[in-house]
Parts: sequence; C-alpha cells; structure tokens
Amino acid sequence: MRSAEPKELLRDGRTLLRAARALLDDHRLALAEVHRALEPLRLDGAREQLASIPLARLKDVTDGRLRLGLIEQGGFSTVLDVLDSTPYRLQLLPGVGPQTAQQVHAAAGQLADAAARTAGIRLDAERRDERTTPLVIALHRMVAAGPELPHARAAAARLDERLRSLVHDARTETSWWRRLVAGAAKRERARAALGELAEVVTAEEARGTGLLIAQASTDLLRPDVSPDEAWIDFELRASDYQTLLADLAALEPERDAAEGFLPGDLAARVKAQPLDDTHRRVSLRGYQSFGARFALVQGRVILGDEMGLGKTVQAIAAIAHLRAEGATHFLVACPASVLINWVREIEARSALVAHPLHGPKRAAAVQEWAGSGGIAVTTLDSLHTLEVPEDVALGMFVVDEAHYAKNHETRRAKAVAAWCARTKRVLFLTGTPMENRVEEFRSLVAHLRPELVPGIRPGDAAVGPTAFRKAVAPVYLRRNQRDVLVELPEVVHVDEWEEFSRADEAAYRSAVTEGNFMAMRRAAYAVPERSAKLGRLAELVDEAAANGLKVVVFSFFRDVLAAAGAVAGPDARGPIDGRMPAARRQELVDAFTAAPGHAVLLAQIQAGGVGLNLQAASVVIICEPQVKPTMETQAVARAHRMGQVRTVQVHRLLTPGGVDQRMLEILAAKSRLFDEYARRSDLAERTPDAVDISEQALARQIVAAERERLGAA
Repeated sequence: MRSAEPKELLRDGRTLLRAARALLDDHRLALAEVHRALEPLRLDGAREQLASIPLARLKDVTDGRLRLGLIEQGGFSTVLDVLDSTPYRLQLLPGVGPQTAQQVHAAAGQLADAAARTAGIRLDAERRDERTTPLVIALHRMVAAGPELPHARAAAARLDERLRSLVHDARTETSWWRRLVAGAAKRERARAALGELAEVVTAEEARGTGLLIAQASTDLLRPDVSPDEAWIDFELRASDYQTLLADLAALEPERDAAEGFLPGDLAARVKAQPLDDTHRRVSLRGYQSFGARFALVQGRVILGDEMGLGKTVQAIAAIAHLRAEGATHFLVACPASVLINWVREIEARSALVAHPLHGPKRAAAVQEWAGSGGIAVTTLDSLHTLEVPEDVALGMFVVDEAHYAKNHETRRAKAVAAWCARTKRVLFLTGTPMENRVEEFRSLVAHLRPELVPGIRPGDAAVGPTAFRKAVAPVYLRRNQRDVLVELPEVVHVDEWEEFSRADEAAYRSAVTEGNFMAMRRAAYAVPERSAKLGRLAELVDEAAANGLKVVVFSFFRDVLAAAGAVAGPDARGPIDGRMPAARRQELVDAFTAAPGHAVLLAQIQAGGVGLNLQAASVVIICEPQVKPTMETQAVARAHRMGQVRTVQVHRLLTPGGVDQRMLEILAAKSRLFDEYARRSDLAERTPDAVDISEQALARQIVAAERERLGAA
C-alpha cells in the first residue's frame, strides 16, 4: 500500500478525481455534438416516414375517436400534411372545430415523435451533403480516440463514484482544525477513508489509469478535422463508424432477429451475461456482443452467422472475456487458408498473443504457447498431430469452418472430437446455414452436445428457418445480414493471406529468376490444382453459394480468371474482358443480375471496373493486388453503389513475403495520397492514371528486391 503524507495522498486523490470528471465531461460534450448532428437527420427520416403514412392512421393514436373525413376532404392525405399545417389552418376547414383541429394536430405530433425515435440514420460516402458531414466529423472525434476510449470512460466513471466520498471524508485527516472540530465518529471515518484512498491511488497508479484517462481526454479535445479528412477516414474505417453510430443513435435491429429467435428465457440469460473487454481492442455491435455472450452462457455451441457478420470477432470477444476471468490457454483450429488471417485478427482485435502452430518451427511454437499461454492457431488437417501436455487446460476450443468436421470417420473429425472431449467450452463457427443440412447439423451437435441429437428432427427445418432455430436454440445461433445490419450497407474489406503451396513457391522462384514481373504476380495460380489462393477462392464461393449470395471475381489476367472459373463451377459466367463488345458485356451482367440466388461473374479488372453496374453482387474477390490503386477502387464501386441492399464484402487474395506484400508496401504511400487528394478532384477522376505509380518502375523495384531476397541470379 502507498505510504505518503495525508495531504500528499489527498492531493493525488483529488487530481485523479478531477481527471476522471474532466474525461466524463469531455465525453458528454462529444456525445452532445453527435446528437446535435443527428437531430436534423432524424427529422428528415421522420418526415420521410410520415409522408407515407395515410391520414387514417391517426385514429390509432386516439383509439378511433377522431373523425377525419372532413379533413381528408380538405386535401390532407398523409400525416405529414397535417404536421406541416397548424391547428388554426385545420380549424378553417368546413365543419372542423377547434377541439378536433387540436386533437388531430397533437396526434400527428405523437406519430412524428415516434418516427424520429426510430428513423434510420444512413451514412454513405457517395451521398455527402451539409446534413451528414457534421455527423461524420462528430463521429470522427470518437472513432479517432481509438478502442481505449470505452476503457478510459469506464475507469473514469468508476473513479468518480468511488473517490467522490473518499476525498470528501479524508479531508478531516489533512487539517488540524478540521480534526479539532470533528467528532470522534467523523475522525474515525476520515482515517478509514484515507486508508482506502491510499489503496485506490496505489492500485490505479499500477494500472496506469491516470495516463489512460489523460490520453482519452486529449483525444476528445482535438480540433475538428476538415470534411474531406473525416469522409476519407470514414471510407477507410466504415465499420467503426457504423458500429458507433448504431450504438449512439440506438439503431437496433429487430430484437428477435438480432437474438437469433432464441426463446425468451434463454435470450434473457444471455443478455444478463457480463462481457469483460479488458483484453479486447475492438467495439462490438449489439448482435456481436450477444453472440459472444451466447457462447459463454451455453458453453458448447455453433455460431452460424451469415458470412460478413464477424464470427471471428465474436469468438475473440468470448476468449478475451475468459482471459479476464483467469483462463490462459486457447486453441483455434481452422483451414490452412485462413490461419494467417486468424493470427492477424487476434493481434489486431485483442491484447492476447497469437501462436501460429504451423510450419517448420511448429514444435517450438507449441512449447512456447504451452509455457506462456495465449491463443494457439493450428490447421484442421494437422490438429491430430498436435502434442500438448495434459496439464495445459484450454479455456476455449474454437473450430472455424466447422462443417469440415461433419464426417466422424475422417481423421480431421476424430481430432476435433478428441479436443472437444478434453475442453469444457467449445465454439464451432460456420457460415453455412444449417437448416438446409439437418444431417450435417446433427453430426456437428454430436461433437458438442450428443444428448441433444435425438431431439433434432428433419421436420424441424421443414417448418422454416425461424422454427428450426427455436428448436435447436440451446446449441445454435444464426443471424442474417438483412436482419441485423440496419444501416446503409457498407464495404467490408478482408485481406485473405495465403502461404504459397510448394507448387506456387517453385513457380514464383522461377519467375523471379527470369525477372518476369507478370509471371511473379500470377505464380500463385500457375498450378491450379495445388494453388493455395484458388483453394481459398473455392471456399469463399462455396460459402456464398450456401447463403445465396452473388460473387464477382476480378483479376488482371485472363488465365487466372480461367482457373477461377474452373473452381467456381457451372455457376460462373464470363469472363468479361477488354475485347468483348459492350452489348455482350451488358448481356452477361443482366443475366448475372437476373439469375435467382447464387451466381458468379468473372471479369478482367481493367474491363469490369468501368461502366458496369454490378450491385447484384455482394461478394467481391480480387485475385491479386493491382499496380494502380484506382483499378481496385473503381472495381469495388461497381458493386457498392446506390441500389445495393447488402453489405459488400471485398476479399483480396494475397501471399505474404512475395510480390503481393511488396506491392502493398510500395503502394501504401501512393494510396494514402490518392485517398487524401485524388478522390476529391474532378480532374483526377477524369485522369486516374495521374495518381498511379509507373508500372515499369514498380516492376523493376520489386523484381530487384525479390531477386536479392531469394538469392536469384
């Protein structure tokens, strides 16, 4: 415990209390700024709703007591018509008295208030105006404060509540005249307060709370950024803005849908479950928080959210909570194609250490993880070879793409079953809708809760997805995009890092030796049957097919598109290329759009990225990074444009340590300049090549660097 003079201790306590209260005040001001910017948008949204509500609905507000016939005859047809009028003007209508005019106008006001509370607030980088820009600027202040802001605010609220009385009571012990006039009880209370104050100040110094709070206040007090800077940041971090907006504006999806149509008693238990964010570095949407809590409450479950809803983040949130409760070791088993992505997500979204158990240093990585703890990430196919000491207790075992373990006779499924038997908490992740595959679902449940299998009947799914989810609620949670993403569809960028297969590596080394830049860029597809990137592309297409989503695949190279088409199967159309007549291109796009459910369209990025509307697609796969940043931007814009009704997922297939990574590093600075200036320039829009690096210069730089790295002559 801290040893200090009473006056010094009281001064430190007051300093901490003032800092906490200052942060709470700063946060309230930032919130007020957001809500001021929200108000006109709420009113606009409310007016839009009221314009579509017929006048007759006013009877609902007054239990049918209003007589509206004379008002309708006077030319008022909607609630907005009444709201835009006045009681006096209504009273001028033949046969309408003062009391009726007042009641009708008051009823319209009640509906307006309700509409304003529920109006959806939509942000779209393509629709910037004087109404939405102040909101983006206000949100920028809180988004830029980073993931530590909620932690700092929670610490400040805790300190404000605890230190308020301690500082007040401890004053008696720091002044001789206060002690003189105080009674015995007050002096005793002061001594106790001083002792407790010493404990609090010591503990908060050890946690670094003062610095955390000071940094958060500094972030909240920064000057407003310019409109361009705020919108650029929104484009780069749209998900963070939309999550914060949904929270602050109370843009909640319909409750039953967000809770996966769970029975009320189970949903109540899930909502009552705390979710510690000490080790988490990402804000969660409401449905994501619910998913993590569901995994914690039920212990052994399948999270089957539709692709694009953040199953990985929900798993990390559950693990972070268990770490805060004292668990130290966690294991993730996933397809090899997503192992690198898991490692990167863990490092970006949490304060936990990720240990990839893969490759030649696997044994050393296992030993390090077993000794120090953290999250081990291994592949489903190597899970059976994982040798972990029996005394290493797992806090949670996560299986990504769990449907790969459906056949209990396979070595992969047997390894999953063994770890399930060894672990109390197990979380299966799959984007495949299980109500379409009841036998497969029963097989997965057998790993988790075998006693539930006899009660899962094929007839449950025949009634419909909602009935099926209610029937299997103890072990299964699934939400769809259309049910839980209430804001304007956003673009979710996912970098899919795939290690070279041996065949890929050989082709790449050969291309580097030859100094062939174009061959280096497509070496990952040189041997299609052994291509790691094509393996991941196939997984993405399969998951999109299971969810009825349309996919557009972009590449610079025709032979890469041919390989992608072979993987995509009979649902693939195209490819669209630069030699194709415009009329034929439009025919392909129209057929792709009109196709019921899932379809795949292949397009050269330099051809498909211009002049086409592809908003039927909600999954975009880019097979390799492009030399010109504008190409990717324009290609994605073909899908994410007005008329798009779903979140657009953009998956970039990348390989670490080679040409892809070097291209991204070299182009990063160029892309930032493009974001900051070119997108705001009409001239640059007309001449996008002006902001792109020379292909020849980039090729020479990368070939030279890779030759040196690989020791190629």
